[in-house]
Amino acid sequence: MAGRCWAELKRPLRSVPVLSRALDAFPDEHARDKSLYLSWLAEAYITAGEVEQAAAITRRALELSTDVASIRPRQRIDVVLAHLRPYSDVAEVREVLGLAGP
Repeated sequence: MAGRCWAELKRPLRSVPVLSRALDAFPDEHARDKSLYLSWLAEAYITAGEVEQAAAITRRALELSTDVASIRPRQRIDVVLAHLRPYSDVAEVREVLGLAGP
């Protein structure tokens, strides 16, 4: 939760390590929650100017959320994708935008 709060406050230097540690211990079986927290990690990377890393994290969130019954992960991922669109000249960003669809 702390990492998410730091991400919402646009404090990537604080949020990235906390979210990364938490996500490393989070099993993929909890795909809904893990994809949500990956979306906050991706936003933190965007805030830090690390758009390639943000695209990689967003890709993982998309993969995990594919078979999740809840729409909330995709709604969060759509927010991240909107933040990534200005960087569509970056190959990794273009790829994840293409995977996400229209």
